[in-house]
Amino acid sequence: MPELPEVETTRRGIEPHIVNRRVVEVRVRQPRLRRHVSPQLARQLPGLTIDSVERRAKYLLLGTAGGSVILHLGMSGSLRIVPHNLAPKTHDHLDIVLDNDTALRFHDPRRFGTVLWTQRSPFRHKLLAELGPEPLGEELTGDYLYTTSRNRRIAVKQYIMDSHVVVGVGNIYASEALFRAGVDPRRAAGRIALLRYRGLANAIKTTLSDAIAQGGTTLRDYLNEEGQPGYFSLHLNVYERAGEPCHTCGTAIRKVHQGQRSSYYCPHCQH
Repeated sequence: MPELPEVETTRRGIEPHIVNRRVVEVRVRQPRLRRHVSPQLARQLPGLTIDSVERRAKYLLLGTAGGSVILHLGMSGSLRIVPHNLAPKTHDHLDIVLDNDTALRFHDPRRFGTVLWTQRSPFRHKLLAELGPEPLGEELTGDYLYTTSRNRRIAVKQYIMDSHVVVGVGNIYASEALFRAGVDPRRAAGRIALLRYRGLANAIKTTLSDAIAQGGTTLRDYLNEEGQPGYFSLHLNVYERAGEPCHTCGTAIRKVHQGQRSSYYCPHCQH
């Protein structure tokens, strides 16, 4: 699944191509995605100008004066800027055609994505309304993580992956941030000290910022807006490196299962 850095990379990639462009047509070839494509989209979006491209968690928000498109890439979705008359390929489910003869094309082989239309504030939509703070914003601090984790027995890795606590810290980046902070992913969230949480908050921000700067992580299903894979996976410290030596101390990286997810850590560097 595209993680927050991949979604942010996509946002930055498509933004200059679609902001201040008027929508001419919406072509929905396959409405049956994870949630059905909003029927109002093809009726109400044409004629409106895209004013903004924002990201909230892993959702992309295309803002206009008349409403917003809420878009989630799901497990395998991607967006491309293509000529408006380019023949669609299999799994090219939706085009937003613009006034410069280009189109924003949504491709999703597994059809787990979401494309919705709302005339209310998208931040009040039920999918976004109860989400936690953004990991790169000022709201995410070590003090916040410490305060909200008191008396929590859940493992710290699962805690920081909870979108009600903080959004966008997926499995890959949670493992990497915990390594940078020197925190064992199995430790109970409520038993970690304030100073450790301050280090972890900084590690989350640094890990995600580095991933965004390097174009996102290369995943089996993810390609960025130019059709090129991200490169951050070349610099992973622990994720999918079970049995390989730690880059810092040489100890073999271990793998455990937590909440049906694989976790990777160094038993020497993380405690």
